[in-house]
Amino acid sequence: MNVQPLLILLGFGFLIANARLVVEYVRFLRRRRGALLTWQARRPPYYGLALGIGVALGALVVYKLVYGREVFGELMMFVYYAYLFPLSRRIGRGFYEDGIWADTTFIRYNEVGGVSWREGERDATLVIISRLRNLARRLIVPGDKYGAARRLLRDKIGEHAIHFSGMGLNLGEHDERDAV
Repeated sequence: MNVQPLLILLGFGFLIANARLVVEYVRFLRRRRGALLTWQARRPPYYGLALGIGVALGALVVYKLVYGREVFGELMMFVYYAYLFPLSRRIGRGFYEDGIWADTTFIRYNEVGGVSWREGERDATLVIISRLRNLARRLIVPGDKYGAARRLLRDKIGEHAIHFSGMGLNLGEHDERDAV
């Protein structure tokens, strides 16, 4: 059974994932000068396993290069697991001048249609509802940053960088800052 076509197909899938992570990291590099309150993301649950996969793929790529075999699929997976996945953890999650970097993507303040807090034992989670897309993103806020995050979010709502108008009846008796 020839698995090479499957590996090439996987390689193209990982090429797309790699390109996406590179674009996200470049966006972060341009935006980090405007950081207001940021922190490093927590390690994912199976972070060590992902690094182990990267090491194993690196050995496989070297082996295949020595024996002159096709390495495209394995190389793309190696780049993802050994380099870009760990690099993506360096993206500062939190609040920037023009938006919020949630756990998975950046959301501009003018796209925020609603927010909600979920408090846990150690951390709090900010749920950000997009005005443009019908989906919610989350941002895990460390306990020591929770108060500052609430104040910063309240200030952004007060500056009208984030506004919730157009939602509900809007009878004029609601201060948007109280939504935080």
